[in-house]
Amino acid sequence: MVKSTYTIKLAGHDLTIENGEVAKQADGAVLVRFGDTTVLSTVVSKPAAIDADFFPLTINYEEKKYAAGKIPGGFIKREGKPSDGATLIARMIDRPLRPLFPEGFKDEVQVTNLVLSAEPDCSPALAAMIGSSLCLGISDIPFGGPVAAVEVGRVADHFVIAPTKEQQGASDLDITVAGTAASINMVEAGCDQVEESDVLDALEFGEQEIKKLCAFQQQIITEIGQTKRSFVVEKPDKQLESELADQATDALKEAILTNDKQERDQNIAAVKNMILEHYDVAGEDELLKNGADLAEVSDILDDLEKKIVRKLITVDKVRPDHRACDEIRPLTAQIDYIPRVHGSGLFTRGQTQVLSTLTLAPMSEGQTIDDLEEEKIKNFIHQYNFPQFSVGETGRMRAPGRREIGHGALGERALKPVIPATADFPYTIRLVADVLESNGSSSQASICAGTLALMAAGVPIKAPVAGIAMGLIKDEQDYTILTDIQGIEDHLGDMDFKVAGTKQGITASQMDIKVDGVNRNILSQALQQAKKARLEILDVIETTIPAPRKHLSLYAPKVETMQIDQDQIKVVIGKGGETINKIIDETGVKIDIDEDGTVRIMSSEQNKIDRTEDIIRILTKKVKVGEIYEATVIRIEKFGAIVELFHNKQALVHISQLAKQHVDKVSDVVSVGEKMEVKITEVDMHDRIKASHRAIIENKAVASDSSQPSSRRDVRNKNKQSFQHTQHKKAPQFVIKQKDK
Repeated sequence: MVKSTYTIKLAGHDLTIENGEVAKQADGAVLVRFGDTTVLSTVVSKPAAIDADFFPLTINYEEKKYAAGKIPGGFIKREGKPSDGATLIARMIDRPLRPLFPEGFKDEVQVTNLVLSAEPDCSPALAAMIGSSLCLGISDIPFGGPVAAVEVGRVADHFVIAPTKEQQGASDLDITVAGTAASINMVEAGCDQVEESDVLDALEFGEQEIKKLCAFQQQIITEIGQTKRSFVVEKPDKQLESELADQATDALKEAILTNDKQERDQNIAAVKNMILEHYDVAGEDELLKNGADLAEVSDILDDLEKKIVRKLITVDKVRPDHRACDEIRPLTAQIDYIPRVHGSGLFTRGQTQVLSTLTLAPMSEGQTIDDLEEEKIKNFIHQYNFPQFSVGETGRMRAPGRREIGHGALGERALKPVIPATADFPYTIRLVADVLESNGSSSQASICAGTLALMAAGVPIKAPVAGIAMGLIKDEQDYTILTDIQGIEDHLGDMDFKVAGTKQGITASQMDIKVDGVNRNILSQALQQAKKARLEILDVIETTIPAPRKHLSLYAPKVETMQIDQDQIKVVIGKGGETINKIIDETGVKIDIDEDGTVRIMSSEQNKIDRTEDIIRILTKKVKVGEIYEATVIRIEKFGAIVELFHNKQALVHISQLAKQHVDKVSDVVSVGEKMEVKITEVDMHDRIKASHRAIIENKAVASDSSQPSSRRDVRNKNKQSFQHTQHKKAPQFVIKQKDK
């Protein structure tokens, strides 16, 4: 096989496609070089092992630590399961590819993307998206691509394609948009409360670059692509379809038009089972004359159900639960649903219900993210759980799958723009959304429940956030957009467009479609309907709790922040953490110390925080020349006495500074454990301290001599005073003031 190379410019970097040199046994393989980022994309297909009712497409995205010059942590020193970030990228690649496979194609297809090298400013995810499209395009696997994706940011009111890390930090939106040469078919967006019209402009801006990339791919496919394999799609017998439609249409329509999800499912299943039993009893003869079997009857009934639902919505303008197209299901919102937790919110929309629970913890308990970029700590975490009972089913309780990870990340992206900065609210925040009932759009309900929990916990969010899912039923040029889609509309419809935001603007959106693509008119109408619904939901949330509480929960830890000099950090920590661990053991608090000297003390009891602050102030107090302390003698040497000024802070009082007169032996004037007043005379560059007791004696003598009596009575009173210095008023001491309890 001859090596082929193709190059185009993308965001100022070379985007190079190579084929024919590596992975030649795959059905299709390309090496994508985007700047210094290198991704190998391959595809392999084989006949499906079983006759499934779904298309068995698997998208893998593998990040190897060597791509960023790292060695995996832990004992094993090799990559394990994909990270959450890699899982999200695999989902993002899957979503625009899946609708482009022809209907009826059921061969097993596996696309694998290996990140071999990663340059921070050249996204491996975008390279993998293009590579996935191209390896499918040049293979013999039936595929309706090509498809491409770009990242769009906005810096200083100007849109940019594939923004650098620096540009991402200054951008108020982060949108990944994918599509074909004809239209957009996937959106993943995070925004800082951006208006709908600006989001549309960003999508349109990205679409222009997508068309260029698709044309580039099409050129490659035309030159080196294989002939697509043929496959047979068994079409149902028209006579049997007509016969089943006559028998089941009215009954199915009546079953579909039911408000309750479980009752609707039961009624639909009853109609289908009745038809299947009829043919089962009639025996094979009646089916075989049509060349059919019971499985085909079941498929025809499923297709009939879909046609009835779509016709009801597009022609009759009737939804299964009788709502108007822009109507939301009944809403309820509650806070403080669970006792003792730091915050909780229960949000219900129709038969979708989510309980969100919030926990506050020290910033040191944030999540460490160790991927191909620099290691970082995430202090806001949103997680999503979908137990089987929420849809009335049984099953194994398993670890979070791709769906749970994806929905959790979407909720996190929607809420993150309103979370206060850690400088203003120094906590790690964990939100857990447990779906208790599900009939569509549980991911958006988790955002609403999360907002309730945040406000109930007293987290000073910038604004409440709500989410809504929009649907689409499209028939050639006609289409109907649905607000707040339920399960049956999601399953049988053409689009799931989730939009979350505040009253000011959008914070996150995600669009998946089952048709080839959608245009600006559809997106614009969907966003406007979503905004109307979002404002209605926000009114319900703000009626329940108008603003974040001013105080944290009784059970939440309190945090106070103090600042110490950077050179004092080692003093507080101590050798091997000895000092800080001793403080923690004594007070029962949690302590975080940043590299800049910021100290955060966390406890549910204020008196423990106060005690810890006092200890740290003592430890980090810097001694200054001229200060006077009541010190304790802790050691005697030939050359002088070592005294402790305060906790672990020592000074030398030289033998010449112990008394006014000459001293032969230190032990003649002081002993271990004795207290004496000393004045600081020197602090050198190594923080070694010298002090003097003699200076105290001389100062008192000068003060005594300078006192001039004004009368004989004053002289008599003065003569009554003892000449001993111990009768004089002591000099000020270093005292830690206790805060009011």
